[in-house]
Amino acid sequence: MTALDTVAELMEIAATTAPKTKGDDFVVVSTVAGEDLRRLGEGMIAYGERHGRTNWDRDGRNVLDSGAVVLIGIKDAEVADLNCGACGEEACVKINTHEGEFKGPQCALRVLDMGIALGSAVKVAGMLNVDNRIMYRVGVVARELGLIDADFVMGIPLSVTGKSIYFDRRS
Repeated sequence: MTALDTVAELMEIAATTAPKTKGDDFVVVSTVAGEDLRRLGEGMIAYGERHGRTNWDRDGRNVLDSGAVVLIGIKDAEVADLNCGACGEEACVKINTHEGEFKGPQCALRVLDMGIALGSAVKVAGMLNVDNRIMYRVGVVARELGLIDADFVMGIPLSVTGKSIYFDRRS
């Protein structure tokens, strides 16, 4: 096991133990490395080309240059049944009725749970001086490739180099 594997594992723990709305846990985590990491990076580049979207190649190259990617998402998240209106509706809506890059709609409070899990994970990486960046594009392709079973997912690529590869990037 490498030091980066240990950091990814600690990030998964932080995401898993992060607070959740009403104590209900719909957060899923997984780490991608090796051949799956290559498939993910190349898949992101291909996705951008296939859909004529910019910066997918840039982020795909970042993934290819990474040592691992931690995936954090939500799966089969039930509405919180608080009728809070944060999703834009007066009462809780039926979730996962639309299939796009992600399944939706999602309960805003469950998405917040995912956000807290992401923040907890990147805090761990930062405390251990591992460069990282939360990427939406990673989640789209990880889901498409079946690298994680999640309805809505983000990815956190990890790198240990002299300068962060995730910032000051060219488009």
